[in-house]
Amino acid sequence: MDLLLLSNGKTDEQPGLLGWARERVRALLARHNVQRILLIPYAVIRGDWDQRAAELAESLGVEVQSIHHAADPVAAVQQAQAIFVSGGNSWRLNQQLHERGLVVPIQRAVRERGVPYVGWSAGTNVATPSIRTTNDMPVCSAAVLPALGLFPLQINPHYLDTVINGHKGETRDERLAEFCAINPSEFVVALREASLLQVSGNTIEYWSARGEDFKIFKQDQAPQAFMEATPLAGLTPFAAR
Repeated sequence: MDLLLLSNGKTDEQPGLLGWARERVRALLARHNVQRILLIPYAVIRGDWDQRAAELAESLGVEVQSIHHAADPVAAVQQAQAIFVSGGNSWRLNQQLHERGLVVPIQRAVRERGVPYVGWSAGTNVATPSIRTTNDMPVCSAAVLPALGLFPLQINPHYLDTVINGHKGETRDERLAEFCAINPSEFVVALREASLLQVSGNTIEYWSARGEDFKIFKQDQAPQAFMEATPLAGLTPFAAR
């Protein structure tokens, strides 16, 4: 199984969609001899899906087909060489994956055929067991349905531990602590901007373009920060790399 789970799609430092992780994405595509990407853009609400596909093609230099042009979306997934799932709203994305019957086809493509999966933001959220640790508002009347479950732990993309002056609402740390209090058996991996988790076969790696850490949240424990994936090896079936 090959997963690239990115916190976000764009940064100020590197131009282009996925520009900050371009080398890693291209290496993954080259390893699988991918000639065409299947893009799933359902999370994008206030944007043009064709434009998102064009941005991705320009940034990576590879052909991109958006699934919304496919006469049979399930067949498109079954024939895909690589599956890229865009950021946007996780609630809308997960709803569309279920309503269009794509959850099982994506799971089978990634787990059984070894099709690489690349997700960012919402695309990372749906790769986990559920979208309960998303930062997004539930803009649609969608039940909290299971997500793809390709990665066994919850992830919180776009993680910030900055305390905003004058803001009296809960901090991100407090919200994640609330999640862990209600779900004491679960862990949450908090990914800062320009950071990712990469699963390749039986190994897992953490990488940050900015050289920053990630955090792990668990009930009744202070969040712990790490620079390497070693702690994740004890929580997942993957060995750290």
